[in-house]
Amino acid sequence: MPYHTNVKAKMSIPKKKPMKKKPVRKGMTQNQKDKLKEHSKHHTAKHIAMMRKEMKNGMSFTKAHNKAKKMIGK
Repeated sequence: MPYHTNVKAKMSIPKKKPMKKKPVRKGMTQNQKDKLKEHSKHHTAKHIAMMRKEMKNGMSFTKAHNKAKKMIGK
């Protein structure tokens, strides 16, 4: 066997599997709507509007609330 053979060129490179994305829910459940209505008593209309937008795009109530607190405040 010659010393300078290119062994790597002969080896096949394994293909990467495509990552599966988590399905995004569109819209809100009735439970989320009820919770948001109760929540609106303590927060501004801007805060609630941002939360509603994020939740319709599939974000959870808690994550939407934390994002709204950071961006808009109470």
